[in-house]
Amino acid sequence: MAEREIVKTSCPRDCYDGCGIAVVKRGGRIARVLGDPDHPVSRGALCGKCAIAYNGVWLDPGARLLHPMRRTGAKGRGRFERIPWDEALAETAGRLKDIAAEHGADSILHTHYTGTCSSIANAFPGRFFARLGATEAEPDSICNNAGHAAWGYVFGDSHTGFDPRTARESSCIVVWGANPSHSAPHAHKHWLKESPARVIAIDPVRHETARDADLHLRLLPGSDAALAFGMCHVARRDGLLDHGYIRDRVLGYDEVEADIQAATPAWTADKTGLAVADIEEAARAYAAGPSLLWLGQGLQRQRTGGNIFRACAMLPAFTGNIGKPGAGFYYLNDGSGIIARKGAAPVRTEPGDGGAAGPRISQMDVPAALNDPGRFRAYMAWNCNPVASNPDQARMRSGLAREDLFTVVVDCFPTDTADYADIVLPAASFLEFDDLTCSYFNLTVGAQAKCAEPMGESLPNQEIFRRLATAMGYEEAFLHRDDASMLDEALAGMGLGIAFDELKEKGWVWGSDEPLVLWAEGVFPTPSGRIEIACPRAEADGHPRTPRAVADPPPRDGRLRLLSPAGKWLMNSSYGNDPRIRELMGEPAVAIHPDDAARLDVADGQRVVLANDAGELAMTAVVSDIVPAGALLADKSRWPRGEGGHNVNLLHIPRKTDMGESTSVHGVEVTVSRSPAIR
Repeated sequence: MAEREIVKTSCPRDCYDGCGIAVVKRGGRIARVLGDPDHPVSRGALCGKCAIAYNGVWLDPGARLLHPMRRTGAKGRGRFERIPWDEALAETAGRLKDIAAEHGADSILHTHYTGTCSSIANAFPGRFFARLGATEAEPDSICNNAGHAAWGYVFGDSHTGFDPRTARESSCIVVWGANPSHSAPHAHKHWLKESPARVIAIDPVRHETARDADLHLRLLPGSDAALAFGMCHVARRDGLLDHGYIRDRVLGYDEVEADIQAATPAWTADKTGLAVADIEEAARAYAAGPSLLWLGQGLQRQRTGGNIFRACAMLPAFTGNIGKPGAGFYYLNDGSGIIARKGAAPVRTEPGDGGAAGPRISQMDVPAALNDPGRFRAYMAWNCNPVASNPDQARMRSGLAREDLFTVVVDCFPTDTADYADIVLPAASFLEFDDLTCSYFNLTVGAQAKCAEPMGESLPNQEIFRRLATAMGYEEAFLHRDDASMLDEALAGMGLGIAFDELKEKGWVWGSDEPLVLWAEGVFPTPSGRIEIACPRAEADGHPRTPRAVADPPPRDGRLRLLSPAGKWLMNSSYGNDPRIRELMGEPAVAIHPDDAARLDVADGQRVVLANDAGELAMTAVVSDIVPAGALLADKSRWPRGEGGHNVNLLHIPRKTDMGESTSVHGVEVTVSRSPAIR
């Protein structure tokens, strides 16, 4: 029997958990990819989707991109010929130089997101595009920029939350607009259930985390800000506000007090569809504290997502559930930054201190921009699959079909987006090079260890862009840094006292020996140094000075509100090409409340057509009260090529949020009708 070897590494996917991995090798080859039994999150088991995909398409040479390729057929047909790396790089560099010289470097658009979240592979390509002067599609606008913008106004920082280890001292945990059962499976399985805290889930969807919670508030979509004001009303009425903390640490309570007083339980129940008793129970449990508040990324994917986040920020600010054991607020954690500061509050910096940013556009503007030959002449996609994930899918495809749009795709797999590329560059997988990972929930640092040689001629992202910089004639040192020096520098900056080789042996380390109590100093990186519920900067930017006690109106003209959050078996669009994953997902389906199904004469299992101004999409109806009446539920990010060329983003009209120019995908409205035939 071949000799057995275990290599510890870390999962770099776009997931809260940040699991440790144990790669089993036999005879020098990867045999199995498992959870690290010594890791505090994975505890020996990967989540279902990673366990399947990491032992499926990620180890299958037939599924991977193995060589550089040049297009030979029509765009979108996915027909290519193999070419050498030198030729692929020379052609790419030559075309980019010509386009920059004739049309300006800003006519080159690059787009990326979280296909890998490992440190170097995710960040290094940005150096190349900054040197080039290309336009960047704002990455967070496809996902979570409204929340970042809103909490930037309120707290001055949206990347410092709470240390999940402090949950051992919490009496209440509120999970609002997040679904850990799909997006943080180990937090759902272990963290929430092992804390002594009472768990309150606030979400229109009765997902697994909501079903397991001690209390689920299934509010109407778009009524979150009204609920936040209503909960503050109950806390104020029942003497649960922390007036000392408000006096010393908060700006603007007096400016919203009248709106809080007006948000009675009866008014809140009318706006949210909730029972008065549930509103009062949740408010009292949270305000009594110590409580943790987790605001999910799905929460702010609404037209008024920024206002919703500002309204929810009142809860920890006014009840003093900040800066003490078992209390805190969370959107995302920049683990490396928090660890480097060992929990100290971030320092406020004025915009632009790090140098002028390159031009940017919102991902909501990309489909239209790609259809304008006068706007962009080149498009480079890396770490993402925009045909699957971007809004306005039909226009996205028509823009990418332009023969005069030079398109380069860097990926591990032949995605729907790669089908439109002129040049495809094969990227190595996370199992094939060294890097670092930091969870954006748990404050851990993991080694991403090289477990095998890159398949075929694939290369890590950073090596691809080092070589492309050489082909462009760029000689700046920052474009040619080697991985080892960058890894050493990153670890030194975090002050962990550990070298990368030692980290690889351990697999992972905590960022601190004991749980960090974040924001304990009570000083925030805002101009006032306080939590700015009333924010002069927001007002100067054209937003209301304070959050508003409002709720979205119900859909008009018989329409229903379509929610399309993360599904159980995909990681955004990752894993959508794995045969077993596709089998488990089944046919595309949409959940519809029994009341709406009866009104529309739709039966369970029947084919229906969802339609709006962006297009129409046939799906199978599942009659269920998992969503409230007036709402629909369909998971996001299936690979379109396996679903007749489209997924639910065909219906995603790219209307922007109230701040951050971000996606309001959970505000999409559609009509539903019975399908005359299977499409």
